[in-house]
Amino acid sequence: MNSPIRKSHKLDNVCYDIRGPVLDHAKRLEDEGHRILKLNIGNPAPFGFEAPEEILQDVMRNLPTAQGYCDSKGLYSARKAIMQECQRKGIPGVGIEDVFIGNGVSELIVMAMQALLNDGDEVLIPAPDYPLWTAAANLSGGHPVHYLCDENAGWSPDIADIRDKITSRTRAIVLINPNNPTGAVYPPAVVKEILAVARQHGLVVFSDEIYDKILYDGTEHVSTGALAEDDQLVVTMNGLSKSYRCAGFRSGWMILSGGLGKQNAEDFIQGLTMLASMRLCANVPAQHAIQTGLGGYQSINDLILPGGRLLAQRNVVHEKLNAIPGVSCVKPMGALYAFPRLDPEVYPIHDDAQMVLDLLLQERILLVQGTAFNWPMPDHVRIVTLPWADQLGDAIDRFARFLSRYRQ
Repeated sequence: MNSPIRKSHKLDNVCYDIRGPVLDHAKRLEDEGHRILKLNIGNPAPFGFEAPEEILQDVMRNLPTAQGYCDSKGLYSARKAIMQECQRKGIPGVGIEDVFIGNGVSELIVMAMQALLNDGDEVLIPAPDYPLWTAAANLSGGHPVHYLCDENAGWSPDIADIRDKITSRTRAIVLINPNNPTGAVYPPAVVKEILAVARQHGLVVFSDEIYDKILYDGTEHVSTGALAEDDQLVVTMNGLSKSYRCAGFRSGWMILSGGLGKQNAEDFIQGLTMLASMRLCANVPAQHAIQTGLGGYQSINDLILPGGRLLAQRNVVHEKLNAIPGVSCVKPMGALYAFPRLDPEVYPIHDDAQMVLDLLLQERILLVQGTAFNWPMPDHVRIVTLPWADQLGDAIDRFARFLSRYRQ
């Protein structure tokens, strides 16, 4: 008998539990006829958040001319719109050639890690994080080092912990702002502190800003690139999937800023250009959504301002979670998630993945355990705030009922 064919060792430390083993159990239950409330992934369309009609019309109208490959960095018109968005956001010195369009931000994160990291190089990534950053660093031969965010300070990054974890192998630091999974939005002063540390140590700054327009209670978001010094390279990630409800279009972009920073990073940028060329180009039809999405009235405002559905759903989740004995939740100021803490003295949980599986089996609700976001303790879960407010209210009531009788 032939030896079994095994996966590459490069995947040994790669993990993405948002679509992990518990989801397999959910699919099995669905195959058996059960209805599962999926609060595990920020996918807007299944909950009624559909792409704006104007975007759909522009993509359809341009389909006849969307045949064939385009420039490896993306359509000129789309990159021009992104460049103009940088001007609006105050990110200086961004030209057409500083914009790379990808098949979603996910592709660009992997591309950036592959272009930068040699085996054993370290990348500072927040804990909790969006786990693709950690997976991409591992897959690229790097070593993710997780700096802590402080729940008692609204989930702001711990600057002292960042300093303590920088070594001679550290190449870059990642910011996720607004944050997934906590919903935190970092004040400009905090971002400036992180930039100062990065500048002192010559680190590339990666800023994941995919939720920059999903903000609550008058919160303002300032792009990292707008706060950096000219001699710093900042790589900003953004896209259409969340603010524009175009998750399946797979249309994201990566922006390079910092005049002197780019000059000092010419070799790295050549690597990015090479990788962009190797995959030929991002999907062309969806790129026709970018100019329309970024221009004109921003329909996301109808959802996040008073009377808006996303704001109402955030409020229900925050209020109901904090009403559960032994559960506390920092109010999310942005994004589409809540990251509540289960007091270990009330809920002595030692395996949060097992708890999430037991919740699925008992209540048919699918969450993601906190350790899947590289949080070091099994005392948190992430809840997606996309369903209607009454659905979320019912789900959290059922979660409370589950916790009241759950023991490990």
